[in-house]
Amino acid sequence: MTFLDLAAQRYSLRKFSEKPVEKEKILKLLEAARLAPSAVNYQPCHFVVVTDEALRAKISEGYSREWFAKAPVVIVALGDHNASWKRRDGKDHTDVDVAIAVDHMTLAAVELGLGTCWVCAFDAAHVHHVLELPEHLEAIALLPLGYPLDGTPPVKKRKELDELVSWNGYNQA
Repeated sequence: MTFLDLAAQRYSLRKFSEKPVEKEKILKLLEAARLAPSAVNYQPCHFVVVTDEALRAKISEGYSREWFAKAPVVIVALGDHNASWKRRDGKDHTDVDVAIAVDHMTLAAVELGLGTCWVCAFDAAHVHHVLELPEHLEAIALLPLGYPLDGTPPVKKRKELDELVSWNGYNQA
């Protein structure tokens, strides 16, 4: 499978099978994240893999969607603000670096026959409290993970390339 095949097949899975995810596959996803590039190679990411049902239920209180609670695994993607690169104007690249690593995991999931859904609209303070995180760590994204309940992915709606790309300046032909 080519990279573009992986990218085309990836979708936001919201219907998870009850089948448990093998630890070996979770480790492969985490290895994909570990290999992701980061600004100045600072690698300010940390991942909490939540397989415990009670802890997943507590985390789900910070994102109260029924489908989310049914995922057999949730990976909490954390950014370490003490370890991140900051641009001269002060921009902290933690979010960018974590996003790159999470994207590597979402694509690796496709290769492994798994599905994910990138969740950012959650109560980060709640997750921070539940996981008893130190102040310098921020929960950036939640990645529910599992096998698809059915094999019918939704139709993706994507803009045309010419809507996204300009050559030699903004809005240039």
